[in-house]
Amino acid sequence: MPPPEVRFEPVEEADFEPLLALRIEVMREHLERVGRFHPERARRIFRGHFDEPGLRRLTIGGQRVGCVGFRVGAAEVKIDSFYLDRRLHNSGLGTAILKGLLAEADALGLPVELDVLQGSPAGRFYERHGFVKQREDAIEANYRRPVPR
Repeated sequence: MPPPEVRFEPVEEADFEPLLALRIEVMREHLERVGRFHPERARRIFRGHFDEPGLRRLTIGGQRVGCVGFRVGAAEVKIDSFYLDRRLHNSGLGTAILKGLLAEADALGLPVELDVLQGSPAGRFYERHGFVKQREDAIEANYRRPVPR
């Protein structure tokens, strides 16, 4: 379950442009650092994630504050597109949301996987929550959190 003040809601087509703008705002400097920021590429990638089942809009008091993909597969849950309004970074809200997602995955009895852009502070964030780096390349690192015993 999400933290009490945050609601997970299904996305609607009207969410695409505002969430894309949020993604670009949050990710731009990190993508520029690795030479991977291109607005049309960002749009294409996010469109693919947006159209895939499992993307949730995050709202507080009816206001859109971010999104997260929670994709349930046969062998694991994949988290992607976890973007939170910059004004809410370092507020503890991201941690609360992640804990809710992890509890949901644990209830399903599934490990959780995700990818993080190299050099992003998100890697340390996920490691603090039990994720272990599995592999990496020049652009991304893959992390996995096993099902707790």
